[in-house]
Amino acid sequence: MLGATGTIGRAVTADLVRRGHDVVCFQRAGTAGAGATIRIVDVTDPLSLAREGFAGEPFDALISCMASRTGVPEDAWAIDHQAQLNALVTAKQAGVAHFVLLSAICVQKPLLAFQHAKLAFEAALIGSGMRYSIVRPTAFFKSLSGQIERVRQGRPFLIFGDGRLTACKPISDAELADYIVGCLGDESRWNRILPIGGPGDAITPRQQGEALFALLGRAPKFRSVPVALLDGIIGGLGALGRIAPSLAAKAELARIGRYYATESMLVWDPRSRRYDAAATPSTGTETLFDFYRAVLAGTAAPERGDHAVF
Repeated sequence: MLGATGTIGRAVTADLVRRGHDVVCFQRAGTAGAGATIRIVDVTDPLSLAREGFAGEPFDALISCMASRTGVPEDAWAIDHQAQLNALVTAKQAGVAHFVLLSAICVQKPLLAFQHAKLAFEAALIGSGMRYSIVRPTAFFKSLSGQIERVRQGRPFLIFGDGRLTACKPISDAELADYIVGCLGDESRWNRILPIGGPGDAITPRQQGEALFALLGRAPKFRSVPVALLDGIIGGLGALGRIAPSLAAKAELARIGRYYATESMLVWDPRSRRYDAAATPSTGTETLFDFYRAVLAGTAAPERGDHAVF
C-alpha cells in the first residue's frame, strides 16, 4: 500500500485487512491500520523502495492511493508522477503482477499541473505491460462537507453562480475502498480506466445546500459568489507570482479552486462536449445526504480535502 495515511488510503488498508490480505504499508512515518505492517520508505527514492520497501520479498499487487497534498506543479510532478513511476518500476522489478491506482475523474479535462502529472503516470502504467486498474472517483464526501458548520450556525450556503454550474455523484470513503480492493479479483476491472461515483442521481451544489437546510429544518439561504471573483484573484496572484514564487503557488491553488467550482465531477463525453451523469457508473448505497445526517447527529466527522473549495 502506498498512501496508506490518507483518508482513502486508510479506508483501503482497513478493507484489505478485513478481507484477510497480508498488507504492508510503505510510508515515510506514522502508524499503520490494525492488522497491517508498516515499513518506513522514501517513495521519492527508488533505492529506498527496493531496499526498505519490497526488501526482496514477493508481493502480488501494489495499490497506490498516493497523491500530492497541494497540487502545485513542483509537488504534483514529484509525487503524482515521479514517485508513482518509482513505485511502478521497482514493483515491476520485484515481480508484482497488478498495480491498482487511485487517480481522479478530473483528469478528463486537464487544465492543471496535477492533472497533467496524473495523466503522464497513467500513460506510463498503461504502457508498462503490468496488469493495471486505474480508478477515477468522483467527489468525496469530505470535500463537500465544509459548509455544514457554517449552515448550522445560521449563515448562508455559499454557491458559485446559481449553484447549478456543476454536478457530481459523491462516493463514501468506505465504498470507494471496497471498489478499489475489488479490482484485485474482478477481471472486468483489469486493464481498464474505471470512473466511479456513489449511488443515486448527480447532485448540484444548490441541491447539497437545500438538503442541508432541510435536515436542519430551516428555509434555504444562499449567497452567490461570482466566478469572476476567482478570475480576478487568479490574475492578480499570477502577475505577482512572477516576482514572488510563493504567490505563484497560491495562484495555482486558486486555479484549482476555480476548476472545482466550474467543472462537474462526472464522465466527460468528448463528442457532445458535455458531462454525462448517466454514463457515470455508480456503486454503494450511502449517499452524501446520509453522511450529512450522520455529521449533524454527531456520529460522523467531516475531514476536509486539500482541494476543497469551501
